[in-house]
Amino acid sequence: MLRPLVLSALLALSPLPATAQDDLGTPPAGTYRLDLAHGRLIFKVNHLGFSTYIGLFTRFDATLQFDPDAPGTMSVTASIDAASLETHYPDPAYDFNAQLTGPDFLDAGQFPQIAFASTAVTLTGATTADVTGDLTLHGVTRPVTISVTYNGGWGHMPLDPGGARAGFSATGTLNRSDFGIAFGIPAPGTTMGVSDRVDFEIETEFSNPDAPRPAP
Repeated sequence: MLRPLVLSALLALSPLPATAQDDLGTPPAGTYRLDLAHGRLIFKVNHLGFSTYIGLFTRFDATLQFDPDAPGTMSVTASIDAASLETHYPDPAYDFNAQLTGPDFLDAGQFPQIAFASTAVTLTGATTADVTGDLTLHGVTRPVTISVTYNGGWGHMPLDPGGARAGFSATGTLNRSDFGIAFGIPAPGTTMGVSDRVDFEIETEFSNPDAPRPAP
């Protein structure tokens, strides 16, 4: 749990020489795994037309096949523990997490895993792409497209135990009714309920401790 804080402190207190900072390299091709300490997956729905309700998942994993020289060939697979949904509901007497992971919504008991497997990468800019893949949610598999931005990374960093590192931001949208989750959707022409539309945002860092390191 302390590793991210320790790394940040070391970077702040023991900065690398300027020449080393300029020569951290770029992440090489290889297999990268999600660094969950630097991963966030949140979702947003409209509540009654009054506000945007935000929740998140706390347990998920992903594997990235990364190739900076051929970004169109890259691929990613991910899995989310449906029971890890967190609402931070303020009243401890009511388990709102259990309500959303129960039969009316995610039904995590019957469908414990949410999964995504990319099928195509379409470049939209120098550091952006649309990643299309198959999303399996609530026992239903449908295609979803995610807009992804590559934020940069390094190929080696003496103070980073994760080795090579790459960071991404992503956004997407789905209709929960497409996946058989229709409870509470407002009747046509009203906002009395919780929206069918679900927006989601992902912040991730992937690391590859097996990436080759330069000779001393």
